[in-house]
Formats: sequence, C-alpha cells, structure tokens
Amino acid sequence: MRNKHLIIALLLLLLFTMCKNKNNTIGVENIHNPATAEGISEEDRANMPVITFEKTTHDFGPVIQGERVSYTFKFNNTGKSNLIISSTNSTCGCTTSAPPQAPIKPGGTGEIKVMFDSKLKNGIVNNQVLVAANTYPATTLLRITADVKEP
Repeated sequence: MRNKHLIIALLLLLLFTMCKNKNNTIGVENIHNPATAEGISEEDRANMPVITFEKTTHDFGPVIQGERVSYTFKFNNTGKSNLIISSTNSTCGCTTSAPPQAPIKPGGTGEIKVMFDSKLKNGIVNNQVLVAANTYPATTLLRITADVKEP
C-alpha cells in the first residue's frame, strides 16, 4: 500500500513538472479587452455598437390572472459596428423573452419580444429582463409591470 502511494506521488510530481513549459503561456500583451478595470478608451467606445431602445419600460395595465400577454421592445443599432445580443434573462420564470439571433448592422433595427404569464400571480407585478450585448455598458435593463386581477 505504501509503495502504491509513493508511485502515485512520483507520477503527480512528474506530471506537474512537465506542465511548467513557459513557451505555451499567453501573456496579457496578447489579449485585447477594451472594457478593462481601467475602463474603455474613447476610440474603442466610438467604434462599438450602441443599442438604443424606443422605450425600456412597458405597463400591461390590468391583466386577468392566468392571461398571457406580450410586448415587443424595439431598438436601433446607433453605433458603428454590428450589434450582437448574447442573451436576455428575466428575474422571474413567468417572464420569457425572444431576442434576435442575427447581428444587427449599424443603422439597423431589431426587436425583443417579452412574454408575461400571469398564472399564479396577483396584484402589482414588476419584472425585469436583462439584455446582454457587445455594447458599453454590456447590459441594458428592460422593465415590465402589470396589475394582475383575480378572475
């Protein structure tokens, strides 16, 4: 049993010493990330896509409990490069969203459809959808509200 532990320890030591090849390392000089802790340069910001929504909030008003409603948030890419929406996430399972899958060219338009299911809800509901994109800042918050009434 003791020899088995010794052999395993020697193999691990050999493995770790073989992995210390410094020729395969990537230094920070090889990475370009404009949104670093120091911020983003004015040049990089000027060339990025910009997502500009017609509005970022929508009130469904009174909704009968169990009803499913939707709203489409419309936006423009007012920046200088393709806009890519990587994800949309809701604060509640009762709210879902459908972002565009293709990049939006500069000057182009797009839509994010947000669906709200009022099943098991009652009273004033405030939900948010976080839109993540290759913009600065990287996220935009959309808000929906509804006043859910029992049938």
